[in-house]
Amino acid sequence: MSSPVVLIDEPAPQVRRITLNRPEKRNALNHALRGAIIGALQEADQNPEIRVMIVRGAGTCFSSGYDLDTGNEGQELPWFTPGGEGQFPRQVTQGWMSIWELAKPVIAEVHGYCLAGGAELATCCDLVYMADDAQTGCPAVRFGVPDTHFHAWLVGMRKAMEMMVTGDSISGVEAARLGWANASFPAQDLEQEVLRVAQRIATLPPDIVQLNKRAVHRQMEIMGLRTGIRVGTDLCALGVHQKSMQKFMAQIEKEGLTGALQGRDQPFGDYRTTHTETED
Repeated sequence: MSSPVVLIDEPAPQVRRITLNRPEKRNALNHALRGAIIGALQEADQNPEIRVMIVRGAGTCFSSGYDLDTGNEGQELPWFTPGGEGQFPRQVTQGWMSIWELAKPVIAEVHGYCLAGGAELATCCDLVYMADDAQTGCPAVRFGVPDTHFHAWLVGMRKAMEMMVTGDSISGVEAARLGWANASFPAQDLEQEVLRVAQRIATLPPDIVQLNKRAVHRQMEIMGLRTGIRVGTDLCALGVHQKSMQKFMAQIEKEGLTGALQGRDQPFGDYRTTHTETED
């Protein structure tokens, strides 16, 4: 059940809630946390007493992204992914997209920052609800290529292009308007609104919900979303070899992670220029 990196509770009958529990790192996704999230979801999916799951973050945000610092030292990858070029983007894409295959709906409850890998996790959940003032985006495009290229599918071609070539984020209000999120609410109301949706889902027969969840994902597959995301991992792997990425990694060695990220975002006046110690 609960572990050092995830907290698990049942805030309503037949509802399992999984809370990312690295608040001191703004829930940066290291190997242990990624494995704990997927493990907890799989366990709940097999529990006949559970009908819907919620994923949220402890502390100030949902997740600031993948842990680029030392958080993976001594940890193995949480599930097998064939090695070779692009193993990491294929690893994370494989994990988050496995949420599609679960029988029961998974809701992302997003407050604060939901960036890079955090946005990839939330995207692969079945439903997304955000605080109005939450921020989602992929600042990693300022030094590399993201692992999961969902933008064009869920925010529209023009906004996707803008986000991919600037690294700018969008608010919960805008994410809901564009279609990345189902809805947004004042931050103080988010938890109760998410529970309200979860309880509505839990009133339906789980065998029927399973089929209807699968029906939507099958249509998404036919549209090409799954294939597009998987193909995108090759571009992510290619990005690692670009001069700009090599320069950024050298800056981390010289200035430390926080310094490199602050330098990256300084021209834009956002992210780490106003909130330090986040990951990406």
